[in-house]
Amino acid sequence: MNPGGIKLNDICFSYSNPNNSIKDGEMVIFKDFNLKITASKVSVILGPSGCGKSTLLNIIHGILTPYSGTVEKENCNAISYLFQEPRLLPWKTVSQNIELILKKHYRKKERQKITEHYLKLIGLGDFSDFYPSELSGGMRQRVAIARAFAYPAEIILMDEPFQALDPGLKLNLTKLFSTLWIKDNRTSLFVTHDIAEAIFLGDEIFVLSSKFPSIIIDHTINPVPRNNRHPKNPESLKLETRLYSLLTN
Repeated sequence: MNPGGIKLNDICFSYSNPNNSIKDGEMVIFKDFNLKITASKVSVILGPSGCGKSTLLNIIHGILTPYSGTVEKENCNAISYLFQEPRLLPWKTVSQNIELILKKHYRKKERQKITEHYLKLIGLGDFSDFYPSELSGGMRQRVAIARAFAYPAEIILMDEPFQALDPGLKLNLTKLFSTLWIKDNRTSLFVTHDIAEAIFLGDEIFVLSSKFPSIIIDHTINPVPRNNRHPKNPESLKLETRLYSLLTN
């Protein structure tokens, strides 16, 4: 797998009039918006709730179409999307939920091998025959993370997948994601309003404005190596202070 970067060029988008030119008085989410996401890195879009972060992911994925501008995805045949909720099919087992998205890409034995591999990586190798209703919320989200990585996609998009979790579980799952990502370095874009998440996961952090049309008000390369990111690291504390100031001013 050879993932490429992502470029958004002069994107314009409005929910009230998505396919035509801007009308006077309408709310424009993005106007002439530009963004460049580095290949094989975890990039974070940080901003308050309702600032257009999820909209941005949906435009990149192709779920939403801007009325002007272009989205370039280099070396991208497929995109994996990790949502706020696990979105597991309740009538299928854990292993069947993962194998289902592999069906068009691999033969049965290979699907089983890949599924088993990722379930072991997330510590749920003994739960392959369980149904989602038999798992805790954290376990279901671990399955969703495994499914996102199992899918042969060059790009992974993440829409605040740890938002509804308690702090301890959130920390464990962000560590799990980081561990899985280190193994293949896929181009990843993570959106969040949580500064700690942004610093722990992001190799580069983009701060989105709170007012429309949304713009990037800051772009920071995380100075802390991935294996040394923790709340007591002086560089992490310094970055946290600066990001907090940007979000509150």
